[in-house]
Amino acid sequence: MTASPSTQDVDDLRTRFSGRVVQPDDPEYDALRVVVLGGADPRPAVIARPLDDADVSAAVAFARDAGLPLAVRSGGHSGAGHGTVDDGLVIDLRDMRAVDVDPGGRTAWVEAGATAGETTAATAAHGLAVGFGDTGSVGVSGITLGGGVGFLSRSHGLTVDNLLAADVVLADGRVVRADADQHPELFWALRGGGGNLGVVTRFRFRLHPLDGVTGGMLLLPASAPVVAGFLGALQDGPDELTAIVNVMPCPPLPFVAAEHHGALAVMALVCWSGPPEAADAALAPIRALAEPIADLVRPVAYPELFPPADPEYHPTAVARTLLLDRVDLPLAEAVVGRLEQIDGMRVVQLRALGGAIGRVPADATAFAHRSSRLMGNVAAFVTGPEDRAARTAWVEGTAAVLDQGDRGAYVNFLGDEGPERVRAAYPGATWDRLAAAKAAYDPGNLFRRNQNVPPAG
Repeated sequence: MTASPSTQDVDDLRTRFSGRVVQPDDPEYDALRVVVLGGADPRPAVIARPLDDADVSAAVAFARDAGLPLAVRSGGHSGAGHGTVDDGLVIDLRDMRAVDVDPGGRTAWVEAGATAGETTAATAAHGLAVGFGDTGSVGVSGITLGGGVGFLSRSHGLTVDNLLAADVVLADGRVVRADADQHPELFWALRGGGGNLGVVTRFRFRLHPLDGVTGGMLLLPASAPVVAGFLGALQDGPDELTAIVNVMPCPPLPFVAAEHHGALAVMALVCWSGPPEAADAALAPIRALAEPIADLVRPVAYPELFPPADPEYHPTAVARTLLLDRVDLPLAEAVVGRLEQIDGMRVVQLRALGGAIGRVPADATAFAHRSSRLMGNVAAFVTGPEDRAARTAWVEGTAAVLDQGDRGAYVNFLGDEGPERVRAAYPGATWDRLAAAKAAYDPGNLFRRNQNVPPAG
């Protein structure tokens, strides 16, 4: 068991810290320790809310010297709960959230505590965008360091493909800037290697002109031809067309007739980021698949695809992520059949990759899954201990149905699944190169509260 830090040690940290240092007896402790993951009740010994790099350096030194487990939190969306740690120190970056846009240079410096939604709104004010994921409350830091698959990935690449530089506090307390010229191996590792290398305090992104998109929810009846047709249309369509295709029970949405509530549906979040006048033609193949239950796809400002999240929503689910090549009619039939086997909230989510993602060499970044064509996520919500085993068995069985031999995994969607699944996120030579970078920049594995890559040797 980890020893608690002494009052004297914490007082010493406070003298070197300009931000807030929060302990269990502080009034704000309970509010600050909450993460998004349902069923988690983390109790850190200390929560440090830095205001600048010097604060982060002081907190890193405090954890290192006291032998405390260290977690780094941005948005708190880790599916494994890695943004917090019991009886340790949490460096909570949410007081560092400045977004500084350079419209002329089409770049932005973004502090690591900013959210995807805040950053998207700030860049959209200048008719510019960088792609993150699909949830506004996700922290910029976590999604970027894992790769960043989202609505603009097929047209403009992953978030890491648009990362130009990062400021990083290392395990020894140094603050360095990593880019193509300075610490290039660290820069390579940051682009997909997760939180293994240090605490990133700010990111410099390349921005792309984007005055708006055609997007929103398209709700179709769930049938095998619709599911297979939707994924085929995305894979065969222009790079500017993407969607998150959720095959799931229809929620009780107020704009949907009650007869559809609870019935299986294809609930797709669609985004066309190409010329507005070309939207109808691009969307025609998916709109032609079936008579829509609801079609909310329309011209919108890009930030409207990142609606505000409910801060009280803490789902508990069993989930599995995988990569695959195609969804043909027999596989789509099997997916619909699996979803009909159980009750409760469950989902098979499918996303088309390819496009700009696949035009980057596999060894250019620590995100190496450049040839994978689809991502699948299977999840079932757990209501209590009594149904976890059945939900887990269903998720694993459904993932097995989807398995087409691609052994890869997207690190940002991994839960607490063990070292073999971390290896799946970093195949072959990528693992060896990451482990070598880890040995150079964090030889003591101080930053291990993550999908961990131990240092080589």
